[in-house]
Amino acid sequence: MNYQEIFKRAIQLISSPAKAWEEIYLNEDKQKVLSAFVYPMIGLCALAVFAGVLFRQGWGSPESFQEAMTRCCVVAVSLFGGYFLASYVINEIGVRYFRQENDLSLIYQFAGYSLVVSFLTNFVTGLFPEIGFWGLIFQFYIVYIVWVGAGILLQIKEESRMGFTLVASLLLITCPLFIQFVFDKLLFFLN
Repeated sequence: MNYQEIFKRAIQLISSPAKAWEEIYLNEDKQKVLSAFVYPMIGLCALAVFAGVLFRQGWGSPESFQEAMTRCCVVAVSLFGGYFLASYVINEIGVRYFRQENDLSLIYQFAGYSLVVSFLTNFVTGLFPEIGFWGLIFQFYIVYIVWVGAGILLQIKEESRMGFTLVASLLLITCPLFIQFVFDKLLFFLN
């Protein structure tokens, strides 16, 4: 796992999505996205949340460690589950309504790299939760990354691209948030 390459890819997707999607389309194996990008980014987000909670609450009590582990698990589960849920639904909608081939590994690649904004905002807000509102606003940059990726990687036709972009972006933003909401409620009831 090369974290320098991961951050290079993330910065490229944010700053120059067209160039990044072209490189992904031409040079990358579809199966590589999970082990080379998604899993490490989820791990970094969880680690940032863990460290952020411990820095805010202190290291002294077992309760602070328990809270840090709980928050870390919530972020990891929501990003992991949200990624797979969004990918599955995007694939089904693409096949049914946008005449796409049933290629879940291609959608995994598309969704994994499209979630770069969510990964980065979760990382930063894990360390600095007071800027959480700005992180939520920044999530909407996913729409542009999805727009570019839908045209280059998925080869969505121009007349269908706007509809696909809106549906895919909505799923990529809301699926992790929905799973986080459900997980938080379950934790509240189980405690």
